[in-house]
Amino acid sequence: MAKLVSKTYGEALFELAHEENKASEMLEEIQSVREILKSNPEFCKLMLHPGIAKQDKLKTVEEVFKGRTSEEITGFLRVIVDKERFGDIDAIFQYFIDKEKESAGIGVAYVVTPKSLDLEGQSKVKNKLLETTDYKTIEMNYSVDPSLIGGMVIRIGDRVVDSSIKSRLNDLTKELLELQLG
Repeated sequence: MAKLVSKTYGEALFELAHEENKASEMLEEIQSVREILKSNPEFCKLMLHPGIAKQDKLKTVEEVFKGRTSEEITGFLRVIVDKERFGDIDAIFQYFIDKEKESAGIGVAYVVTPKSLDLEGQSKVKNKLLETTDYKTIEMNYSVDPSLIGGMVIRIGDRVVDSSIKSRLNDLTKELLELQLG
């Protein structure tokens, strides 16, 4: 459900940004608002508190954001509060950011390996992804998961390539169990 909400509202925000020809400005603004919200968890608790009336929350959004953000962003935040979707705001903003990057030809890749890759290894992975995708540039995010044993897992958007030994061992285990039972 949360993914559907973030997609619906994120898509609406994306369309608004492009209709108004303000995509890059709104991207920057959304990234800033997102960081501000992350650094102020008390504000988010206030906006999610069930004992605070919706009208008070709307007034707070007006007081905090009006004049500091564009009318589009302030209006969008009012809609989010009015529809009681503030709990999904981070996912909505992330959807918009990902969609905007996608439309600009920027891929975001998450690479998980069993041990840290050196700069040469990171460069090889990045170059291979640039060769095999239609992206102009790729933002790389590397992390380590020793349980993979070997290989790597790469995620770009909804696509996942899992060449880890852990995954292969799990597949082999399933095949052996099916042979035993069959």
